Amino acid sequence: MTTMTQTSARFREFKMPDVGEGLTEAEILKWFVQPGDTVTDGQVVCEVETAKAAVELPIPFDGVVHELRFGEGTTVDVGQVIITVDVAPGTPEEAAPAPAASAAPAAPEAPASDEPKGRTPVLVGYGVAESSTKRRPRKGAAPEAAAVAAAVQAELNGHGAPAAAEPEAPVTRPLAKPPVRKLAKDLGVDLASVVPTGKDGIITREDVHAAAAPAEAAAPAPVPAAEPVTAAVDKAEATVSARETRIPIKGVRKAIAQAMVGSAFTAPHVTEFVTVDVTRTMKLVAELKEDKDMAGVRVNPLLIIAKALLVAIKRNPGVNAAWDEANQEIVQKHYVNLGIAAATPRGLIVPNIKDAHDKTLPQLAEALGELVATARDGKTSPAAMAGGTVTITNVGVFGVDTGTPILNPGESAILAVGAIKLQPWVHKGKVKPRQVTTLALSFDHRLVDGELGSKVLADVAAILEQPKRLITWA
Repeated sequence: MTTMTQTSARFREFKMPDVGEGLTEAEILKWFVQPGDTVTDGQVVCEVETAKAAVELPIPFDGVVHELRFGEGTTVDVGQVIITVDVAPGTPEEAAPAPAASAAPAAPEAPASDEPKGRTPVLVGYGVAESSTKRRPRKGAAPEAAAVAAAVQAELNGHGAPAAAEPEAPVTRPLAKPPVRKLAKDLGVDLASVVPTGKDGIITREDVHAAAAPAEAAAPAPVPAAEPVTAAVDKAEATVSARETRIPIKGVRKAIAQAMVGSAFTAPHVTEFVTVDVTRTMKLVAELKEDKDMAGVRVNPLLIIAKALLVAIKRNPGVNAAWDEANQEIVQKHYVNLGIAAATPRGLIVPNIKDAHDKTLPQLAEALGELVATARDGKTSPAAMAGGTVTITNVGVFGVDTGTPILNPGESAILAVGAIKLQPWVHKGKVKPRQVTTLALSFDHRLVDGELGSKVLADVAAILEQPKRLITWA
């Protein structure tokens, strides 16, 4: 469902929805349309960033874009109007009032008076209360200046001048669902050049892939262009002086700060460490890379470590729990949603693999690969980061030996994996060079006693030292 307001029979407003389970604001990263552009029901019009992820917003009706209320890089409260659409372009009797409403700074609250009371339907989450927010004052730019700014912004976004809207656009605009449009954008495919094979002339994913195949060499061209725009926004927002730079705290960084502070000062953390010989695990990784059953998936030490942790949780299920302060209950989880901490350009996120305990090794490897790739592309959805039970953070990729990880809020344990290094180690009574790493397990001492936490960490270490325990213990 979507958040929208009908101001008249002709002009309709689209509000910033709650795109992430009760979040109160989102930053507009990029507009995909400009005033004068024709839009269709379900078309993605902008990309916003919440405290959890970047999300694309589809418009819920057909028409012509009348006004964009906020520019790129602006943080907007949930419930505020972000775009108005002329759903009956060319209607003469209502042509005059539209510019007046757009030009009057004092008029923003008027449309809200006609809205029904109660909660407004949203894309995701629990909805937003009856709008009580005040719209941010708009800059009173002259029509000529606004037109020039819109034209420049349109060129930056790759749309061309907004004034060039043609009445034929609704007829010739290709039909495709938002995910298909997103795929076409990622592959650099112009939907206007794609031959549709779907019902009623709708373009399918297969159509886009077929169109991308002959032009594969030219596909990477649009990708680098997006980075300078983002960089320009970041630089514009930061306040730079000769000795320091001040960067606004918002989006993912703001969420990270709040979550870490809340976790550190709510759950009493205990961290235990163990150093283990993982030489046999590294040999197993090398063998699995040659196994035909693992073809097409990425095999690395993290895969075996994840499987080892899942086996340890099965042997010690009490560690897979959560503390419910409101109801004064310990919630025992009979499933494992395994979180993997991922460093992305937007900051740290922790997506999780749903029902990881039920997956075979090839399935787990495939899920890990998809999770990491999606996170690196900045396309992790809020749903992918919700509901985690236990997390792994691999600090070893940065050459770090170990650390004292902070619990992801709502979870009971987090395992930190250090760098795997060749070190002198006593093996069978002799000092030999062996592959060694250090593991650190932090857990919530309210519900995990030292004995339980120690057993979990010891089991993970024992499996990595003797990977055959994956079979005997599983």
